[in-house]
Amino acid sequence: MREELWDLRVDKIIADLKEGKRKGGRKIDEVRQITIDQRVSENADGAARVKLGETDVIAGVKMIVGEPYPDSPDEGSISVGVELLPLADPEYESGPPREAAIELSRVVDRGIRESKAIDFKTLSIEKGEKSWVVFVDMYVLNNDGNLFDACSIAGLSALLKTKMPKLEDGEIVKGEYAGKLSLNSKPLLATFAKIGNTVVADPNIDEEKSMTARFSVALTEDDNITAFQKGLSGSFKVSEIDAAIEVAMKNTKQIRKLL
Repeated sequence: MREELWDLRVDKIIADLKEGKRKGGRKIDEVRQITIDQRVSENADGAARVKLGETDVIAGVKMIVGEPYPDSPDEGSISVGVELLPLADPEYESGPPREAAIELSRVVDRGIRESKAIDFKTLSIEKGEKSWVVFVDMYVLNNDGNLFDACSIAGLSALLKTKMPKLEDGEIVKGEYAGKLSLNSKPLLATFAKIGNTVVADPNIDEEKSMTARFSVALTEDDNITAFQKGLSGSFKVSEIDAAIEVAMKNTKQIRKLL
């Protein structure tokens, strides 16, 4: 019965899109309303809560002293993780990370890492011995679609507010800081869904249930593409990808104004 109801909703969404109609009166290239709160935690080194429509995500950043990788002894590193909390969606369960959470964290991580937003050499403390590790942990409080973009915005917002802990004799001094984490760029993801023959920006949960393919692109403020991700079994035409990237450039510029 539940699947039959979803089939009816999918048919309605496809029919509406053929007429240029979308829930909430949005245009096909329009994102939902975004709100950002960067005062959600006094204990994290950086934090932000982002609402993209009804999708709700909290990101927290913690800087720790770790050992650099053997192949990059003079660099620090970043680790991005996403928790799909059971309270966020009836389909989420407690336990080890689901495939969706792993993909989500990897795509957000790639958008930040490949943009060179963080100069990892500046995170070196003692070559081959100690370096800063930037942990970005995200928690999904409510899933109403497009977790990729919501997590991307939350992660970047938290990094922009991240403070560098003070070090004395190689140890972190609790509650004291030595400036802010420096970012060279502001990468953001923009995600699109193909529903029937229409490609829409920022799909909500109903549109995600209706899509046959998903496409995400990460861009910096100078329109440099730092990551791609295509999901599901459907396909996009080259012209659809080109058009989506143009929309992504426009939408991410508007979102950065909120940061």
